[in-house]
Amino acid sequence: MKKVVSTIIFLYSTVYAQTPFNNPNRINNISFFESKAFSRLQSAKNTAASNNFYVTYYRCEWYTDPAVRYISGSVTSYFLMTAEADNIVYDLSDSLVVDSVKQSNKMLSFSHKDNTVKVDFGSSILAGTLDSVTIYYHGVPANSGFGSFINSVHDSVPVMWTLSEPYGARDWWPCKNGLDDKADSIDVYIYAPSQYTAASNGLRQGVITEGSTKITHWKHRYPIATYLVCMAVTNYAEFENHVQVGNVDLLMQTFCYPENLSLWQQNTPLVLSTIKYFSNIFGPYPFIREKYGQVQFGWGGGMEHQTSTFIVTPNETLMAHELAHQWFGDKITCASWQDIWLNEGFATYLTSMDAEVLFPQLTLLLRKQEIQKITSLPGGSVFVDDTTNVNRIFDSRLTYTKGSHLLYMLRWILGDSTFFRGMRSYINDPALVYGFATTKDFKRNLEKVSGVNLDYFFKEWFYGQGYPSYHVQWSQLDNNFVRIKINQVTSDPSVKFFELPVALQFKNATQEKTIVVNNENNDEIFLRDIGFAADTVIIDPDYWLITANNTSEKLEENAQNKVDVFPSPFLNQFYINMRNFGSTSAVLKIYDSKGGLMAKNYFAIDNSLFYTVNTQNFSRGIYFLKIETDNGIKFAKKILKQ
Repeated sequence: MKKVVSTIIFLYSTVYAQTPFNNPNRINNISFFESKAFSRLQSAKNTAASNNFYVTYYRCEWYTDPAVRYISGSVTSYFLMTAEADNIVYDLSDSLVVDSVKQSNKMLSFSHKDNTVKVDFGSSILAGTLDSVTIYYHGVPANSGFGSFINSVHDSVPVMWTLSEPYGARDWWPCKNGLDDKADSIDVYIYAPSQYTAASNGLRQGVITEGSTKITHWKHRYPIATYLVCMAVTNYAEFENHVQVGNVDLLMQTFCYPENLSLWQQNTPLVLSTIKYFSNIFGPYPFIREKYGQVQFGWGGGMEHQTSTFIVTPNETLMAHELAHQWFGDKITCASWQDIWLNEGFATYLTSMDAEVLFPQLTLLLRKQEIQKITSLPGGSVFVDDTTNVNRIFDSRLTYTKGSHLLYMLRWILGDSTFFRGMRSYINDPALVYGFATTKDFKRNLEKVSGVNLDYFFKEWFYGQGYPSYHVQWSQLDNNFVRIKINQVTSDPSVKFFELPVALQFKNATQEKTIVVNNENNDEIFLRDIGFAADTVIIDPDYWLITANNTSEKLEENAQNKVDVFPSPFLNQFYINMRNFGSTSAVLKIYDSKGGLMAKNYFAIDNSLFYTVNTQNFSRGIYFLKIETDNGIKFAKKILKQ
């Protein structure tokens, strides 16, 4: 969802429309304008609906005129009682007036205060009962921040649109305003002056003109979160495209301002290939039986209304971002604003995926820019620790950009095949599909597919704050081996150490090789055969990891009496390297943590060789390695058997 102040709208729309599609700053702009808009919202805890019922269906009849800030109409909700009660409570702003409430033809008592409507049945309704009520109301809608119900103009023509995320639905219609209930389906009837066209969710069923009023019926037959219900009315120009998704010819329906028709006709087809791309990776477009629509509105950016995205102008990055939400945000919606990255971080990541396919030459630049933005400040978690602060919920750096790059890191850790199988497992999880999810649900699906325990990752990267800065010391050994020692410092005290597989690219003027070391402890030492003599090492050359201020240092390997112990690439082994040790023979002893002798080996020293210590029969734990030589030199080293 994207918004900007009115003084910026024109400038942003003009510049954005004229910027080349492959401008890497586009992705940052999306989250920037969204977060700026959300920061103006005044209250973040705006749902007080009772939890003793589930809504199964809404029938909405709305009377509106783009030239007049006013709404009237009725909302009929069918619901299932989850607990026996004699009343239920809906969310509705006090700025609106409730005229009456009916249960079939029976008038019900109600009270309207504290932004809620309490409906009294007169007697208890049993749990498991399916029933319905109709609320008739009218008035001038309130506005949360920049507004959830907007009357404006374009080219001197009135326009009205709604935009309810995160808490604005109650500003203009009676509903359940939280993240715990999706209606199974909706019907929307929009009554407007006959010169205008009305857009909403789902498929248009018909348009009837009665005198000076045009009645447009929209039907949507998928579960839908309250904040994703929408309508927009003005003198829209309308056109259609189609895209083949599997064996379905999917309708792409566009409503735009007549003065911008040529731009929209030119650019809208660009999103069609993205529909196919996302469908191939994550499964078919989630609302395949209906349509994908784009509706022009006046705020900078866009809003992912289900099947009916509102966007300011049809640039490729913005269209990809809002389309991605149809999977991540609409099909599966975050169950708490603490987990909003499941919507916004995922959509930002899919936007980057799309850009990497279309403009592969920009891949590293886009990733680098993301990391620079994330590490511009030392702290901040992706987990939203204050849902009363809407600016914190929609933080551009943390929710969008860091959330996106967490997916890059998970892809790096798990590998492409496993990562995308995990993503598909999540988006098609029967327990979540067309419902709500938490970060734990996403983690569960990744672990199920990969077999990898990701507790450490989410503790450090989702709940934790900050990032590591690496210092790599390395030296060239004989036979093209390199000795690597890795140290890291963290930018925030909430995380003492980040466990990550770190890519190191070794280079000289004519050769290069990238190796990966699994860094689990500070001052960890690795030995690797790179096949040539290097002069440079680059840390994380492809920008998979959120790190900053990394440094490397090449050391000369000429110290006397130098003993190094390295984890071997092979299970249950360690390498021992002695260079210029100044002795001809040695005794190696390994003790357990209680001082018991576990192994004793005699060997002659050849300064160009590595010696292998086999620990296959050792249980997990800490051991101590000791070397005694014929000239009395001793060396002790603590080793850890995993």
